[in-house]
Amino acid sequence: MTQTETVVRLVRDVFGDDAVGAYLHGSAGLGSLGPHSDLDVLAVVKRPMTDAQRRIISGRLLEESCYPARGEKRPVELTVVVQDAVRPWRFPPECEFQYGEWLRDEFERGWTSPPHPSPDLAPLLTMVLFGGRALFGPPPGEALDPVPHGDLVRGMTAEIPDLLAELETDTRNVVLTLARIWATAATGEMRAKDAAADWALDRLPDEHRPVLARAKSIYLGRDGDRWDDLRPRLRPFADHLAGLIGDAGG
Repeated sequence: MTQTETVVRLVRDVFGDDAVGAYLHGSAGLGSLGPHSDLDVLAVVKRPMTDAQRRIISGRLLEESCYPARGEKRPVELTVVVQDAVRPWRFPPECEFQYGEWLRDEFERGWTSPPHPSPDLAPLLTMVLFGGRALFGPPPGEALDPVPHGDLVRGMTAEIPDLLAELETDTRNVVLTLARIWATAATGEMRAKDAAADWALDRLPDEHRPVLARAKSIYLGRDGDRWDDLRPRLRPFADHLAGLIGDAGG
């Protein structure tokens, strides 16, 4: 059984008839799964989760998710939304549950991700709809409403302060995510991280291209995760991209 099949079985087992469907997003949903990519899955359910369901899923994902990726095991990001909380669409949408490796320490202490407003769901759901990758259930366009472009941009730009705070500790991901936000804000199209990097590299001034080129090379497994030679350029790059995103978002 593949890791994706294991996650799908977990969703089916825990939610039973309340599971509407499960959908790939992120790199997998856009057909560009790199060696460092997470396995990103959205589960759409009919009703709010019980405490027991949160505990079961949290415990299973602590066992199944693996960071850094090793062999067939990848970091798993599982997001759960109640269908009625996102359809009809409103902003900010509410996330019912989310597991990701950046939250592992909290889950290991017994936290179980309570429901919370999540602007980040706007780009996540847009990516699900754009990719169209159902693991089970109806096509995503039959389970979810489209996200207006203005709300998509609002959701993406809400991420920027947290991204900038993690520039030194999660450099590759932050650099590529900033490029993808810029590309989407400017064009309205969702791209995989490497494709967004290509779009941005064609439009960046020369002094900022080496940072993004390095991040893309690491993402594709062509280079080690090394930044010492480019560290002085990271903050100017990030500030420049944040300015471009603001201009594109209007």
